[in-house]
Amino acid sequence: MSGEGSQGSGRLVTGVAWAVLLLGLWLWGRGTAGGPGASSAPTTGDVAAVGRPPGVPLPPAHAPVEPARPDRVDIPSLGVAAAVVVPRGLDAAGAIDPPPYSMARTVGWYGSGTQPGARGASLLVGHVDTETRPAVFYGLSAARPGEKVRVTRTDGSVAEFTIDDVQVFGRDRFDARKAYGPRRAGRAELRLITCGGTFDRAAGSYTANVVVSAYLTKMSRATPVSPG
Repeated sequence: MSGEGSQGSGRLVTGVAWAVLLLGLWLWGRGTAGGPGASSAPTTGDVAAVGRPPGVPLPPAHAPVEPARPDRVDIPSLGVAAAVVVPRGLDAAGAIDPPPYSMARTVGWYGSGTQPGARGASLLVGHVDTETRPAVFYGLSAARPGEKVRVTRTDGSVAEFTIDDVQVFGRDRFDARKAYGPRRAGRAELRLITCGGTFDRAAGSYTANVVVSAYLTKMSRATPVSPG
């Protein structure tokens, strides 16, 4: 798979791309990250940094709510229905462990960070592919401002977030503050993160990371899922 355009020919994303991504998170969390910033033009391959196009109507933000852990993630426009969300912590090197490849349809949540719906930016990560098939965030680069992300929480509520920005951060121009930091003070925000760009055979990893930013716009109670 080159970027996210060739179904059925996925490659194993090695720990290199995750190491770059999550080292930035580690540094950002300690207030020491720096760098020239995110790319603002299409990367090589088929992943573009769309940002926030002018004229896209976005709803007002909902006030942050009491924290609760994420239990499920749905992105209807992309066909994402992740019924399992697992907390992930830092390893001995100070990076977050993503879900194992045996759980490629599972979303990882940075459990030491913000819980979805609470004030701040909650971080959700997922693989783009494995050696043989697309993974949970395979289509994430196709997300567009105005689309919805629904996070079912362990208290039975559903936090609905509206996407307001999509960026591609090249590994050589990564800025963790821009990728993970709150976009507006006082809001409840969400980051969805996966690998992107093109697959670098020599390095054994992808050349960039896709970061989708969203903010809380609605709260409701969860609807029971039909067993069929």
